[in-house]
Amino acid sequence: MSVINDLINKIQDSDLKNRIQEEIDKLSKQKKFGLVFEEHMPECTPLFDVPVHVGSKVAIKDKKINAIYIVKDIVENTAICLDKSTQETVELPLKDLVTIAEFGEAIYPYLKPIDSVCNAPDSNLWHTLIEADNYHALQLLEYLYAEKVDCIYIDPPYNSGARDWKYNNDYVDSSDSYRHSKWLSMMDKRLRLAKKLLNSSDSVLIVTIDEKEYLHLGCLLEELFPSSRIQMVTSVINVRSVAREGEFGRVNEYIFFVFLGKSSPNALELSSEWLVQQDNKKTVRGKMHWTSLSRTDSTGFRKNSPGCFYPIYVSTEDNKIHSIGSSIALDVNKESVNETPQNTIPVWPMRKNGSEGRWQITPENANKLLEQGFLKCGPIKNNRAAIYYVKSGDRNRTLSGEYGNFIKTDNGIVFDDCDNTNTSIRFIPGNSWNISSHDAGVNGSNLLIKILQQRHFSFPKSLYAVRDTLNFFVANKPEALVLDFFAGSGTTLHAINLLNAKDGGNRRCIMVTNNEVSDEESKKLRKGGYKPGDPEWEKLGIAHYVTWPRTVCSIKGIDINEKPLNGTYLDTTLDMSDGFKSNAAFFKLGFLDKNAVALGRQFKELLPVLWMKTGCIGKCPELSTKNLPSMLILPENDFAVLIDEHEFSEFKEKINTESSINNVFIVTDSIGGYREMISHLNIEKSYQLYRDYLDNFRINTGR
Repeated sequence: MSVINDLINKIQDSDLKNRIQEEIDKLSKQKKFGLVFEEHMPECTPLFDVPVHVGSKVAIKDKKINAIYIVKDIVENTAICLDKSTQETVELPLKDLVTIAEFGEAIYPYLKPIDSVCNAPDSNLWHTLIEADNYHALQLLEYLYAEKVDCIYIDPPYNSGARDWKYNNDYVDSSDSYRHSKWLSMMDKRLRLAKKLLNSSDSVLIVTIDEKEYLHLGCLLEELFPSSRIQMVTSVINVRSVAREGEFGRVNEYIFFVFLGKSSPNALELSSEWLVQQDNKKTVRGKMHWTSLSRTDSTGFRKNSPGCFYPIYVSTEDNKIHSIGSSIALDVNKESVNETPQNTIPVWPMRKNGSEGRWQITPENANKLLEQGFLKCGPIKNNRAAIYYVKSGDRNRTLSGEYGNFIKTDNGIVFDDCDNTNTSIRFIPGNSWNISSHDAGVNGSNLLIKILQQRHFSFPKSLYAVRDTLNFFVANKPEALVLDFFAGSGTTLHAINLLNAKDGGNRRCIMVTNNEVSDEESKKLRKGGYKPGDPEWEKLGIAHYVTWPRTVCSIKGIDINEKPLNGTYLDTTLDMSDGFKSNAAFFKLGFLDKNAVALGRQFKELLPVLWMKTGCIGKCPELSTKNLPSMLILPENDFAVLIDEHEFSEFKEKINTESSINNVFIVTDSIGGYREMISHLNIEKSYQLYRDYLDNFRINTGR
């Protein structure tokens, strides 16, 4: 920076000098610890729902989406176009073109209902799957759920070079010298939006990754969440390892946890397999642990804590602690203490080498523990005895009954179940997980094959790995809102349903995925003359071919051929064939033609957005008539809409007598009029909708 400053000082024009200095100062503050990457421009957005007309920006469906043409004229089935980069005029078949929007150019989304599954008609639990580019979906979700999401779990592309993800409509492979910065650009834009959705006072962001990008991801998370606590867990996903040419086989992956506000993992009742991961014997045994009262570390000397040097008197008649002596000053010889009660021996904290040590606690605390039954002695040998105590965590778990029923005796706590073999204690595990149910092959790929038969999906997560990961943060939140915007095969929603089935929770999951077809499948489709946007192409995309079918099948308890699923879910008595008492709706994020947008014409498309904003209560409503009504009163969905403000008097009367309506939307361009109307409504939440749809839900504006 010194060279740049020297050069700036040579500028004669003071205004120019100051202006350049300001910009340099800004740049120097942007990257705090060295994560520097090229900010690659996101791709253009294909708008398949928007018709091509004169003046449209278009691209060829099956080519680079960033190769832009401007339509100058349309003659029958041919578009006369200007190539934006070369300024040359070309003629292109109209059927091969798609309207596009460049990054930063406003687009106008809506949610098109595709399908739904209802296995709990009396339940208000409705999950949602949105087929979309997750960047656009996140922008819409910001309007719907800013600061309301409890947990975001994502499994983004690992950028392994295996053609597993696209940037600007092209696969990014290992030969791309910019693949790391492209990946970071992609993640940066999406995580910035995700941050706006998370409840800043108590929520968690969970991101899985492997060794290809974990360093970059860690730095990016530190940069985006500077005030949050971040931890990384190592998780074994395939003990047999996945072979990698010229490298060690892949056994594990990494899970980043970003804790916002007071968020932290809950202590859960875990199986014995989790217990053996712990180094602490008390956890392995699953019962209260007696710890030596003598301090043996480098600070365990009398001189370091004179107040913890005192005698404990043990009865020679029954080998029980009789009483606790007082601590003695550092300059007092222990041999000068002559207060030993009759028929007892004094036990001092002496180290094995004969030097004077110290106890872990003061005599005052020792007396308290003795009274509670948490202090005891071992057998007397050669006028010496070991003294044991119970640490605070185990004391609390004992008193709460987690370790079983106990009895306080004269020689400490004992349990009425002598074996005390309970191995399901509540605790928070370490940051290295090696759990057999987390095997991605057995409980990921094989489970998916059981459900979807021959339909292929590469590297699905173990259902139980996702369930366990989520449970550390939503176990105490039965109404949690969970978002996964790299939904893949749909494991997250499946896991949420499993958690709800176990504890009766009402957690809701939103999944977002694109509808990419596999590289292999796309080659076959192109040979058949199909292009993106064609029905034959779209039905083989991940959202339609994998994510939604898995959602339907798991909820209904059937496979893709409608045969009952065999087996039970691990760690439960729940038969897979029983399915789940929940519902799900499938939407596609589409885009409206800005030249044709008007609230009266687009209200049908607006309804799913309003339904989601008010909590997805009841089945998503639909307009049964082409004519736009003056108002919609939807008690089964917990919201109402006043479309014609001239009908407010009637609307007010209906709303104030309808107890099941807690959300109201009022269509008006007048802010003052809106405030006046809501002042007359006994309603919990209200929202203004402008008559022009463009002013309500504009996205892609470069934020």
